[in-house]
Amino acid sequence: MSGHSKWSTIKREKGAKDAKRGAVFTKIGNQIAIAARGGIDPTMNSALALAIEKAKQANMPAANIQRAIDRVADKNAAVLEEATYEAMGPGGIGIIIEVATDNKNRTFPEVRTALTKNGGRMADAGSVMFQFTRKGVINVAATGEDALLTILDAGAEDAIEEEGEIIVYIDQKDLAKVRTAIIEAGLTVTSAELQYVPNMPVEVSDPETAAKVLRLMDAIDDLDDVVNVHTNADITAEIE
Repeated sequence: MSGHSKWSTIKREKGAKDAKRGAVFTKIGNQIAIAARGGIDPTMNSALALAIEKAKQANMPAANIQRAIDRVADKNAAVLEEATYEAMGPGGIGIIIEVATDNKNRTFPEVRTALTKNGGRMADAGSVMFQFTRKGVINVAATGEDALLTILDAGAEDAIEEEGEIIVYIDQKDLAKVRTAIIEAGLTVTSAELQYVPNMPVEVSDPETAAKVLRLMDAIDDLDDVVNVHTNADITAEIE
């Protein structure tokens, strides 16, 4: 299984730049606040532990992390809701958009506008989702057969070496457990999160279409309430 694509690489590079500007902190803070509903102790709440780890990797200040956790007990804080939207993009690609918002009446039009301005459109519920499977995805800073075997022994369903790292796929309920096993085996985990992984990637080989896809994905990802965006586009075109 390989859900990785040019967008995955670009999103990570973009995330690093956004982190330098602090633009990513709101998104991660919302993820932490939602995860904390399951318990504010990260040792007992694996979702919160993963969200905090993501925050630390983005160099989010400890005070910001604690404020996000404290929102659970703050009766004056705006209540966050999670929502998932389905969309279609250029070249017939499918898109899954995850949001965390205190006002769906604001967020939904913003997502729809970003889509329509960039060659995409909202899709009916269920019309895109069946093309994806919810999986745990771990990025490991390692290469080589020994590392692959170590990762598989740690409980991974699949592991693929790609662009100087290993992409690991796990059943979503085993994400935290396998992540811990990989770290305990002496390997470095650079990210670990739940993703919608495409069952059958849609190849985008035309440079013009590929550029449109990336502009659309970028526009969606730039929205404050969007916490993650996934696509089944496999961009093979060379883009200047």
